[in-house]
Amino acid sequence: MKDQPLLDVEGLTKRFGDRTACQGVSFALWPGEVLGIVGESGSGKTTLLNLVAGRLAPEAGTICFRLGAGRVVDLARLPETERRRLLRGEIGFVHQNPRDGLRLTVSAGANIGEPLMAAGARHYGTIRNAARAWLQRVEMEEGRIDDLPTTFSGGMQQRLQIARALVSEPRLVLMDEPTGGLDVSVQAKLLDLLRRLVADLHIAAVVVTHDLGVARLLAHRLMVMQRGAVVESGVTDQVLDDPQHPYTQLLVSSVLAA
Repeated sequence: MKDQPLLDVEGLTKRFGDRTACQGVSFALWPGEVLGIVGESGSGKTTLLNLVAGRLAPEAGTICFRLGAGRVVDLARLPETERRRLLRGEIGFVHQNPRDGLRLTVSAGANIGEPLMAAGARHYGTIRNAARAWLQRVEMEEGRIDDLPTTFSGGMQQRLQIARALVSEPRLVLMDEPTGGLDVSVQAKLLDLLRRLVADLHIAAVVVTHDLGVARLLAHRLMVMQRGAVVESGVTDQVLDDPQHPYTQLLVSSVLAA
């Protein structure tokens, strides 16, 4: 199935009252590829991500996802139970605020182990060993496996959320401003970690960010959104080094002037 996209989005449209948040957005994503979505606040990028994740229902369009067995399903029209099952297994989500993606009242190990239990794992020792391995993988201290997320810094909470999102080895991960709100030094280390994990696991990912530096480091391809529409797309370096649309030129020049 390498010659076929993992995710194929066509004509996705969403309105809130008289405001169009997404207008006829289409794109394809292949296994192992990272697509960055950039634009200012209100451009529609987070709405698009939430549509793909099934958190919002589109008014038009399709979101075709290729399952591991090869069957293609339209995420926009799946029954809620099947959509939830996919979000527990084949699709992961990383929130901007890690507290939105963690259970704050259970330990770090339990946070990582819960997706495995939801997928059918029952042996306590196996689950705990997997949690330890993932703590190491996201460069956290193994000895903190029984600590609550509230005892960690924001950067460590984000690492824990990433471990929780990836432990079930999803084929697609959706990330909403994964380094937003973190100190620059913490951002750099987290970006390096994300880049290595995505490459090692051969995960397809959609990354929403307002930070063009994040997009350059993580994304193979880039889509630029303005007022709900895609105004430019292409290979990341090409879009950022030689922007064609006036809006993209404005975004790039504003970074250079900062």
